[in-house]
Amino acid sequence: MRAKLPPTLPDVPEPAAKKVPHTWTRPTGAVDDPFAWLRDRDDPDTIAYLEAENAVSDAWFGEHRDLVDELFGEIKSRVQETDTSAPVPVDDWYYSARTEEGRSYPIHCRGRSAVTATDDLVLDQNVEAEGHEFFDLGAFEVSPDHRLLAWSGDLCGDEHYTLRIRDIAHQRDLDDEISDTTWAGVAWSSDGTHLFYVEADEQERPYRVMRHRLGSAQSDDVEVFADPDERFFVGIASTRSREWIVIHSGSKQTSETWLLAAGDPGAAPTCARPREDDVEYHFDHWGDRFVILTNHDAVDFRVMQAPLDDPSAWTELVSHQAGRRITNIEPFADHLALHEWDRAQPAIRIVRRDGSTVTLEIDPEPHDVEFGPNEQWDTTSVRLVHQSLTSPSRVIDVDVLSGEITLVKQTPTPNVRLDRYVAQRVWTVAADGTQIPVDLVRHVDTPTDGSAPCCVYGYGSYEVSLPPWFSVARLSLLDRGVIWALVHPRGGGELGRQWYLDGKLLNKRNTFTDTLAACEHLVTAGFADRERVAIRGGSAGGLLVGACVTLEPARFRSAVAEVPFVDVTNTMSDPTLPLTVTEWEEWGDPRAEPFASYIESYAPYDNTVAADYPAIFITAGLNDPRVSYHEPAKWIARLRDVRTNELPLLLRTEMGAGHAGPSGRYDAWREEARVLTFLLRTL
Repeated sequence: MRAKLPPTLPDVPEPAAKKVPHTWTRPTGAVDDPFAWLRDRDDPDTIAYLEAENAVSDAWFGEHRDLVDELFGEIKSRVQETDTSAPVPVDDWYYSARTEEGRSYPIHCRGRSAVTATDDLVLDQNVEAEGHEFFDLGAFEVSPDHRLLAWSGDLCGDEHYTLRIRDIAHQRDLDDEISDTTWAGVAWSSDGTHLFYVEADEQERPYRVMRHRLGSAQSDDVEVFADPDERFFVGIASTRSREWIVIHSGSKQTSETWLLAAGDPGAAPTCARPREDDVEYHFDHWGDRFVILTNHDAVDFRVMQAPLDDPSAWTELVSHQAGRRITNIEPFADHLALHEWDRAQPAIRIVRRDGSTVTLEIDPEPHDVEFGPNEQWDTTSVRLVHQSLTSPSRVIDVDVLSGEITLVKQTPTPNVRLDRYVAQRVWTVAADGTQIPVDLVRHVDTPTDGSAPCCVYGYGSYEVSLPPWFSVARLSLLDRGVIWALVHPRGGGELGRQWYLDGKLLNKRNTFTDTLAACEHLVTAGFADRERVAIRGGSAGGLLVGACVTLEPARFRSAVAEVPFVDVTNTMSDPTLPLTVTEWEEWGDPRAEPFASYIESYAPYDNTVAADYPAIFITAGLNDPRVSYHEPAKWIARLRDVRTNELPLLLRTEMGAGHAGPSGRYDAWREEARVLTFLLRTL
C-alpha cells in the first residue's frame, strides 16, 4: 500500500485554468480543447495562470526549503568553484576558461604557453551577463590572426543572438554589431576581413548565410546562400584545416553541402553534391582531398574521399559496418579520427593514411568519450573527453601511434569518495523481443533486493545517443539509497541507424514501450521497489515521460518532465508554429492519416484522462522557441482538471529564460536541487 503524500499546500490553492470552448478539426474527428487559449501569450490570463502555478510550486518547495538548501549545499561542495579548464593549443596561443567562486559564468583567457593560458583576458561572460536575468554565449570564434573574437549573446533565452567583434588586445568591441543571428555557427575568411553568419526565418529556422565585411553596416551584408525548403536547417563552419568554409543544409533525413574557399570570401559557394532524398553527407578537408561522412548505400554511414577539384567524385575510404554507426570524423595531417557507436557504446577509431585502423581502448565500464577541442592540425595525438557514471570528466590526449594516454585535466570533485559508487549495464527485453540496454549506478551499500527506490532517465528521439555521464548532483540521490538508471530506447542512435528508424514516425510508440519494459525489468531484477519508481526526461525526453505516465500511470510514484513536448498532435498540425515543418520527418504530419491516428494514440495531452497520476513536476520556459511554454501549461491544466487523486502536481515556468532553463551555474544548481528534492520527497 503506497504511503499517502501531502497534496499541494492548503494555503496556496491550486489554480483552475479557465475553460474557453475551442474545437480542433482533425482527420480523426472534432476534438474539444478548452485550454487552447493558453497559446496566446498576449492574453493577460495566460501570464496570470503561469504565475499562479509558480506560486504553487514556490510554496511546495518553500515547505521543503531545508532539503533544497541541503542539496544545493551538497552540489556546491562537490564542485571546485575556482578552477581552470585544460589549455587548448591553437597556433602560437593557448586558450582556456576559468571559473571563480561566487561568479556564475566562465571567463575566457589565453596565453603564450599552457602555464600562462589564463594571463590575457579574451571574454568575461560575467561582465556581459551583468544586469540580465539570463545570458547564453552563442558564437565564440577567434580570427585566423588571433586579433579578433566573433562572439554572440542571447539575453532572454529565445535563441536570438546579437553578434559582436572584439579587439582582444584592447578589450573593446568594434562598431560592428549584427542583430538577430542564430546558434548555427560563424566562420572567418582567411584574412579576417569577412565574417559569415546565419539568420533565421519567421519560423525560427536557420535558413540563410550572410557575409559581413568588417567595418560596414549590417544593412550592407550580402546573402551568400539561402534554402527555401522549410524542412532544412542551414549551418556554417570552417574545416579543421581552416582552408574551407562549409555550408551545410540538412533536414532530418537529407542533406546538402556547399563549399567556399576561406581565402576567397567574395566567391560564390559551390555545391559539393546535389541533394538526394534520404542521403545525408558531411564534408571536411584532409589536406590533399575532401573526406565525406555519408549514409549513401550505408545505413550506418561510411567515409568517402573526393579530389579537391571534383568534390562530387566519391570513392570509399572506410567501409560500412552494420550496427557500427559512425557519427563524426576529425581529420589531422596524417590520420583521421572517427567517433562511432558500437554495441551501445561510444568509441574512437583511428584511420591512418595507409588505410590501417585501430580502435582506442579507453574504459571497459559503460562510459562516454567525445572529441575534445582539437585545434592543432599536424599532431600525432587526439584530444578526447572521457567520463562515466562513476568517473568525473577528464581531458586526455591519446597518441595514435603508441596508444599512450596522457591526462591533461581531471575535473576535481572535492568531498566525494568515488569508490563508494558502482555501475553496470543490464539488458531487458521489449514486448517484441528486442533487447534494450540500461545503464545503472548506485551506492555500494544500496541493496539490489527490490527494496530500493529508482529513478529512470531517458530520451529516445532524433537519433540522439545518450552516453553515461558523471553528475555530482546525482550523488545526492545515490547517497540516499536511490538507484539511477539510464535507459536507451529505440528512437535514439545507440545501436545504429536502424535503432533510430525503429523509434520514429509510425514506430514511435516503441520508444515508450521499450522504456516501460525497462522499468518492469528493473523491478523484477531487484533494482527497484515496484512502489517507488520515478521517471525523468526533458524536451523530447519530456514526451517520453508524458507518454509513459499516460500509458501506465500506476507504474510510477513520481515523474519529472522538463520542458516537455506533450501537445504533439496540435503542434505538429500547425505549420505556422516555429519548427513544425522541419519536425514532420521525425514525427509525421498529423493533418492526414496514418499519422493523425498514430500520433493521437500516444500524445500525452490527448491521452490525459481521468486517472490516479503520480506526483509530477513540470518545467517550462516562457521564451522557449523549441517547446513553447503553452505545451506544459496546457498539460498541467488538463491534469488538474481530470486527475482523481491529490499527489503533488507542480509547474514551474522560468519567466525570463528558454529551453535550457536558468543560465548561471548557481541558478542551475539550485534548480537541480529542487528537482532532487521533488524526487526524494515523492519517492
